[in-house]
Amino acid sequence: MSGTTSQTDGPERGRALLPERLVSGYEAFLGGRFTLDQDRFRHLAEAGQKPRIMLIGCCDSRVPPEVIFDAEPGELFIVRNVANLVPPYGPNDDLHGTSAALEFGVVGLGVEHIVVMGHSGCGGVRAFVRGEANAGHAPLSPSDFIGKWISLINTAAARIEPAAAPLDDYIERLALASIVQGLVNLRTFPWIAGREQQGKLGLHGAYFGISRGTLLALDGVSGRFEPIAAGAHRAAFERPGSSGMIGPGEHNRTLL
Repeated sequence: MSGTTSQTDGPERGRALLPERLVSGYEAFLGGRFTLDQDRFRHLAEAGQKPRIMLIGCCDSRVPPEVIFDAEPGELFIVRNVANLVPPYGPNDDLHGTSAALEFGVVGLGVEHIVVMGHSGCGGVRAFVRGEANAGHAPLSPSDFIGKWISLINTAAARIEPAAAPLDDYIERLALASIVQGLVNLRTFPWIAGREQQGKLGLHGAYFGISRGTLLALDGVSGRFEPIAAGAHRAAFERPGSSGMIGPGEHNRTLL
């Protein structure tokens, strides 16, 4: 495909098999992190994975959990889907990618925490609000997948006030409500609800503001999304050259 791969011949022919950016990134990985963490990778290969935290995040390329949480290999068990949605428990003959990952993470790996993390400016939530299956493009046909998938947001939308101007504010409120609904849906899985009741599993909601790097977490008692590491965040923006601008929907404290 034009513009995506290198056409180098000879010993570097491998560069034609993958996008150039991936090859150069892999080379940087070999010369940097892999060299420093060879023992960790060797241990993970031999002992297997035992992550304590499972995170359900959005596919959005701007919100990489490993980067946001400075995670090492083996620390996070991550599932990413459009709009970081959690379907309710419903075993049938359909294919359930997120539910299968939940079963593997909870029952197979024994994770101790599940975090549902949304983010500002989510295209999936915006598409739902606009009544489209793919924001910014022609609606997808009934034979495709996104429209049915984001219909999971219906329940969250019913929990908050109807859309009103400005629409961006409503989209962010709906993104937060969808996180809360994701936690409700998690508790419909019997092996999740049982472990939570036994104190073996903690469920958490989080929201990341892309432009300013804010992180909010749900307080289950108050129902509010509270800022995390506010002091460290404030210090980051007091450094020379940092910007104090706040992006749409990235307030320090949000109430559902």
